Amino acid sequence: MFTTESAKKSVFNPPWLCASTGLTPENSPMTSPSFDANPASAIRPAESGAFRHLPVLLDESLEALQPAPGKIIVDGTLGGGGHAEAFLTKGAQVIGLDQDEDALRAATARLVRFGEAFHPVKANFRDLASVLADLQIEKIDGLLLDIGVSSHQLDTPARGFSFQNEGPLDMRMDQRSGRSAADWVNHSELEELIAIFRRYGEEPASVRIARHLVNERQKQPFITTTQLAGAVAVVHPRRGKKHPATQIFQALRIAVNDELGALETLLSQAPDLLAEGARFAVITFHSLEDRMVKQDFRTRSQAWLDRPEWSAPRANPACVYRLLQRKSLTASKDELTNNPRARSARLRVVEKLTHKSHVTQS
Repeated sequence: MFTTESAKKSVFNPPWLCASTGLTPENSPMTSPSFDANPASAIRPAESGAFRHLPVLLDESLEALQPAPGKIIVDGTLGGGGHAEAFLTKGAQVIGLDQDEDALRAATARLVRFGEAFHPVKANFRDLASVLADLQIEKIDGLLLDIGVSSHQLDTPARGFSFQNEGPLDMRMDQRSGRSAADWVNHSELEELIAIFRRYGEEPASVRIARHLVNERQKQPFITTTQLAGAVAVVHPRRGKKHPATQIFQALRIAVNDELGALETLLSQAPDLLAEGARFAVITFHSLEDRMVKQDFRTRSQAWLDRPEWSAPRANPACVYRLLQRKSLTASKDELTNNPRARSARLRVVEKLTHKSHVTQS
């Protein structure tokens, strides 16, 4: 399935890998007839160990997706490769997507021992349909999204996701494209900043903070994370343990990477990409994403619709899923002890209905 020339071209000789290693398509070892079609061969070893991220809800994800030999699982947010490694260990083939080149390099090196069972692709999960088309894959048996920022991204000041240490105000998952957070803060209109802080950060003090930032940027543009965090704290003092800039940083990150737009796109595409009986699992870390996933799964798993103006309930044409649990799954006490950052993680899972299930429900 993955041995076609078009599949090898799209996965095993990606431009991002040539760029990150200093190679060109002409001198890349992946173009050599003797190359074993494994992109990890071109990864710099020194970089592979730099990416650190603990996979959250790992046992729950395994139970949800049930990886096994013969199954194709897509990890739409590859990160450090922890979830993908667990799926591969169970015998599944894994296609791993990520925008972050650091993540792709590290995960590819980490998973080199699985050979051609693992296929990394530099892409946003919103582009999964085109990725599968390039690989000539019509349907997949499982799909995982672990939406959020990795520990590596948070702990690397140069990426600009955190204000704990000074770094450039960037926040881009893909550092080769898009507008940085600095660009958004320094050039967005006042009303746009207010809307971003309100919608993506659910920040009550959005108007006060946005006005202050607009005034301050006229004196000096915002360049660093600590500079922005300090400006927010001036007009929005700390109350409790949470830093006053926390929601602002969340809002900017979501806007910079169009995270909700990407999620909305994939939620709409997923039913056409999943095989009958396939599982779709999504891990979220804040209420905005969780509400989107919850609503989509609920709408697509409701067999019947009823409205006051109708004489009788009607079959739901959008019903393609079966909910595997009513409530979201959260991290266990043991996991929280080992990984406190998992405290806000929520997992929701659905199963694609079979034709027989459709007939039964209708």
